Amino acid sequence: MRPITRSLIPCLALLVSTFFCLNFLWADDARLTKEQIKVFLETAKVINAKGSRKGVTHPWRLTLSDGTITHDASFQGIDEHTAAKKFQSGNMELGFVDSYKYNIAAYQLSELLGVDDMLPVYVERKWQGQTGSLSWWLPVKMDEAEQRDKKLAAPDTEKWNNQMYRVRVFDELVYDTDANLSNVLIGEDWTIWRVDFSRAFRTSKNLHDPKNLVKCDRQLFQKLRSLTAESVGEKTKNYLTKAEVNSLMARRDKIVATFQSLIAQKGEQEVLYSLDAAH
Repeated sequence: MRPITRSLIPCLALLVSTFFCLNFLWADDARLTKEQIKVFLETAKVINAKGSRKGVTHPWRLTLSDGTITHDASFQGIDEHTAAKKFQSGNMELGFVDSYKYNIAAYQLSELLGVDDMLPVYVERKWQGQTGSLSWWLPVKMDEAEQRDKKLAAPDTEKWNNQMYRVRVFDELVYDTDANLSNVLIGEDWTIWRVDFSRAFRTSKNLHDPKNLVKCDRQLFQKLRSLTAESVGEKTKNYLTKAEVNSLMARRDKIVATFQSLIAQKGEQEVLYSLDAAH
């Protein structure tokens, strides 16, 4: 075996240190509870910042440290309110809102519904004089846009589909007018996360695309049925208006009615599933 030359030693050291840093960074997800992650995001010191051209709101990638843990986070400070917004497509939206507050509201709603494992933790934080949402940086290998471009198939089709069913139900509930393939992030093990809700929570009481409602996680369906305007209003009181909550509840009613109709037609076993059992 040929000896390692001195010129290669620094390169090997860099590779080893990078490997251990990345594993330490990703291990934080397992070592910290959701509440501990919230406290970290709210209080850890920002030690580095990098701009992003991704999306229309250009979030910042911040590096935070509390002296023990160092982890990245995504900061989104958009808070635009416009009487009428005209888009390049020619469409116009009245009462247009694009706000970081909806990211936090979406996470809070996901907690009520028991699906907060498919969103990163979001908190409100002020950085450089601007208030915005700050979310835990995820160990992502690609987004759905890249996955489709490369024509990559998930190794476990049933697991993938069951995750996507939850995403679609949640999207119908929050009515995000800017939902796109870059908002679905994919981890190394093909775990799915849904991010960026800054254009969600419209006041339409109709569903965005009812055809997306094909199947539903059994626990999510039960949580939807028991969801109340009071619980949503209390949980999201700093981020959603009463009109937004009422519209969400109207969509909830239609989602539940849609699945009840499908169950009556096809049988519960063809419509509801248990995500944990599927894993």
